[in-house]
Parts: sequence; structure tokens; C-alpha cells
Amino acid sequence: MRWVRRLVLLPALFALASCSGKQNVFSPKGAVAEKINGLQVPVFIAAGVVGVIVALMLVYVMVTGSRRAKSADIDDPVQIHGNTRLELMWTMIPFLILVAVAFPTVFTILNISHRPAEALKVDVYGQQWWWSYEYDVNNDGTPDIITANDLVLPAHRKVELRIHSRDVIHSFWIPALAGTRDAVPGRTQYLEIETNNAGEFDGQCKEFCGLSHANMRARAIVVSQSDYDNWVSDQQQAATTPAAGSDAAAGLDVFKTKCSSCHQIDGVDKVEGQAALVAGHAPNLTHLMSRDVFASASFPLYVTDVNGQKVFNRNQLEAWLRDPPGQLPMAPDERRGMPNLHLSDTDIDQLVAYLQTLGPYPQGVTPP
Repeated sequence: MRWVRRLVLLPALFALASCSGKQNVFSPKGAVAEKINGLQVPVFIAAGVVGVIVALMLVYVMVTGSRRAKSADIDDPVQIHGNTRLELMWTMIPFLILVAVAFPTVFTILNISHRPAEALKVDVYGQQWWWSYEYDVNNDGTPDIITANDLVLPAHRKVELRIHSRDVIHSFWIPALAGTRDAVPGRTQYLEIETNNAGEFDGQCKEFCGLSHANMRARAIVVSQSDYDNWVSDQQQAATTPAAGSDAAAGLDVFKTKCSSCHQIDGVDKVEGQAALVAGHAPNLTHLMSRDVFASASFPLYVTDVNGQKVFNRNQLEAWLRDPPGQLPMAPDERRGMPNLHLSDTDIDQLVAYLQTLGPYPQGVTPP
């Protein structure tokens, strides 16, 4: 019965080992990812064949050795040291395999490492534990759009990501669109992305960077050129000023008192780069409600209700504001991550009312 249970468990283990969820490296949706996949598939096949052959040879040696040890004949097996033909064979075969792998690997690396001319350039900043994106729309060296968590890109257009870090080493990776690039303090790394497929593509930080490394997710939202142009226009608008005497106006006061020492909202206070954090930055909230996720892209900003409608995820946002370190592992005492501001229920209600004014809202969502 033990062997029966093991035989049942074995395919289950293989099935679990193959789970990749949304981050499937074998389902490329971009030009660069397709080139990487065209290299990795034959290499994995070759490695698998070699692995099976080596495993079978190892099993053969173990079985025959065990039988020999149990028999009366305990003489040493025939020695093959000095057999020139065999030694050349097991030297040349791995050499030829490595050469066969090396040439396409080098050519692929060179092919995906060039910097495309006339590409849309986006600065990507890693910090504990979220991603920031800065767009220099006017090409004057100053970011015109600063957003977080959602990387919005146009389809059918080459994009050059310029990847940086503001604290420790991170690694930006969206498997369906491109390979990975480390975000290293004091350096700029370049990564090309191009896709003809509109949609949402998930990724993550691939370099361990502290407590919430596993929660440091990345998302690329690829849209048509016209939708991208509309998004750019919307993102360049200042935040809406709430009506005097409203809950949203009271929430703006709460924001100025409790949140503005770290978070930037264009038209409210200018604190970009002066956050009380090791990275010096916190997510820019100017158009928070135009995003699909928040808090390191760990929580959805909108959920689907029983009627199939996309609605504001108020409960999760309130839980985050009430106790951020209780929602994600962070080290606020070391100025890494969002601290518990000990907001009252009234503060939270008013703050949420104000944050809900920071549109525009995504398509399919009705503003309050």
C-alpha cells in the first residue's frame, strides 16, 4: 500500500512543480520574450535528455553495484582508467553540447540587449517594496507622469525601460514580455519591451530585497495607442480639489496632516523625493483611482460584485489604512514601508472619501 500511495503522489508532485500561474515563461506575448523562449525551449530539452541519460546510468551503477556487493564475488570491477577512447568521448560530448548551446545563447543575448532608436522611454524605480514609473512625455529630462504599480504601455511600439533602484538591489521581471534586469543602486540598466498583444501581464521582483520581497509585484497594462494617448492626457491633469465642507475636503486635511510627509499628490504639496523613507519616495497618489491595484500591487483596488459589476474595494483599502504592517510584512521603524498612523475610523472614512476623488476611474467602473 505504501508503494501505491507513492505512485499516486508522484504525478501530483509533477503537476504542482509545473504550476506557473500568471507568470508563465513559456507563454511569450512580446518580441523579446519570444526570442528568449526560442532559446530556452531547446536548451531545456537538451538538458532534460542529458539528465535522463545520466540518471539511468547512475541507477544502473547503483543496481549492479548492489548486486555485486550481495554476491560471493566481491572482486573489484574492471578499471577503465587510462582508456583514451572513453576519456575522449566523455570529454568531447559535453564540450560539443556546450558549444551548441553557447552560440545561440550569445547571439540571443546580443540581439535582445540593443537599445532601440525612437523608443518610448520609461524610468522604472525599484524601492522597498514597490515599483515606480516615470514618463518623460515632453523629452525635456523631467518626468511629466509619475505613477506606481501599473506600468501602462502602448501596443505595437518599442519601449525602453531604464531601470534603477533607490535603496537595495531589486530585479524587474515581467516574463510574458521580456527577460529580467537587476535594479542596482547607482546604475541604470536597460530593457526592451514590445508587444502586439493588449492586456494585463504580471511580474515580480526577482531579487530578494527584504521582508516583503514576495509581495513586490509588477504589472504591465498594454493598451492601444489611442487609449495610451488618452491615459497620458488624463495623468497630466492635477488632482481634483474637493468641495468645501465635504467629507472629501476633510479627508484632504487628513492627508495633509498625516500622509503628505511621504506621499505626493500633484497640486497639493510638493514632496516628491523627500519621503521619510530610506528610498526617499512613496507612491505618488495623484491619480490613484485610475489604477487597478495598490500596496505593492498586492491588493486589487476594484473587485467584481455578485452582479458582475466592477466596484471599489473599499474594505481592503480601509484595512490597509488602519494597519499597513498588519497587511504586509514591513519594517516601518527602519523607515522601510508604511507605518501604522493610528488613524481613527473618522479619519479613515474621510481619507477614503478624498482618495476616491483621485480619478479618472478605469473603464467599466462608475465613480461615486
